[in-house]
Amino acid sequence: MSETTFMGVERDKIDWKPTIDYTKCDYCMECVKFCPHKVFEVRESEVIKLIVRNANNCVVFCRACSKICGPDALSFPDKNATTQRIKEIRREESNG
Repeated sequence: MSETTFMGVERDKIDWKPTIDYTKCDYCMECVKFCPHKVFEVRESEVIKLIVRNANNCVVFCRACSKICGPDALSFPDKNATTQRIKEIRREESNG
């Protein structure tokens, strides 16, 4: 990912990443194929397991991968709460 900031805030300070509900994931791995930012990784051991490997590569407010996966297999933080937190960080840093 080329962007290190979003709305003037360092990307690693923004909590925006998918959460995998393993009870709803059918391990189709479409999210891995779909995401050009390499957010996901497949770990093969005794059981194939999908993980969020590069959380900071996830584009803030993007939820496209959740549309191609099984119902509710991927979820994201609340967009409004995230927006408010970004604004708080900006205020803190400008007063800093």
